[in-house]
Amino acid sequence: MGVVGAPIRLGSISGGRFDLAPDAVRGALVTYSTFADGIDVRAVAVKDAGDLAIAGSSPEAALREIAGSVGGTLDTYAVAVVLGGDNSITRPACRGLGPDLSRVGLLTLDAHHDLRDTSDGLTNGNPIRALLEDGLPGENVVQVGIQPFANSAAYANVARGAGITVVTADEVRTAGINSVVQEALLVLASRADAIYVDLDLDVLDRAFAPACPGSRPGGLAPWEVLAAARLAGAHPKVRAIDLVEVDPERDVADVTVLTAAACLLSFAAGVATRGGEG
Repeated sequence: MGVVGAPIRLGSISGGRFDLAPDAVRGALVTYSTFADGIDVRAVAVKDAGDLAIAGSSPEAALREIAGSVGGTLDTYAVAVVLGGDNSITRPACRGLGPDLSRVGLLTLDAHHDLRDTSDGLTNGNPIRALLEDGLPGENVVQVGIQPFANSAAYANVARGAGITVVTADEVRTAGINSVVQEALLVLASRADAIYVDLDLDVLDRAFAPACPGSRPGGLAPWEVLAAARLAGAHPKVRAIDLVEVDPERDVADVTVLTAAACLLSFAAGVATRGGEG
């Protein structure tokens, strides 16, 4: 795995010090062991390239550097991990999988559709809308964890019109996270050569994500998000994942940062099983 920090925060419509998250997540890793369920993640070779110098950049200005970093990472490593930063990094990071978005699949774990209009510029509220405008087919997008009273009817209609598959938080609880994510990856793999995973920590219930301005009561539980991260890591077509929307200054008892670090470890544990060996 190649890891890079993308500490952009000027794309946030809610404000916050998302630029502090990459180092906070790295620091939280030391509180964990490397072993879980028969897998030691030290089996995965990891190169941390540090943070890109984009904290003061707009999402538009950071496009080339983020996309280039992800693309360069994938020239050498099986997967890229992008530590955000706010959710505006998802568009450029996904663009790093290649110029032809028609063969890219996108799985989002998010409370929100992120389909706001782009006419006033790029923000953490419209990376998916921007990717659709860039040429990503809506049929190649699956959104998991969408929550009630977190999105407008207008954006739900945009998702429907684009052909995006939407799985709500309530539907996740009914069907089970393993079934939902496995089905999403199966569908995306049938349509795409490479899959990008956008893991917005505000998909979590507010009790578990006080550091995420967009988190609300009724979200997913940490164990569901950790299971999703591991399944994504295990899938051979998943080439990149981001962890976004964590503002360490708003955290309580490091609960959000610790969960983000655990997601990184769970993704790595999934990567370690690729090829049938753990």
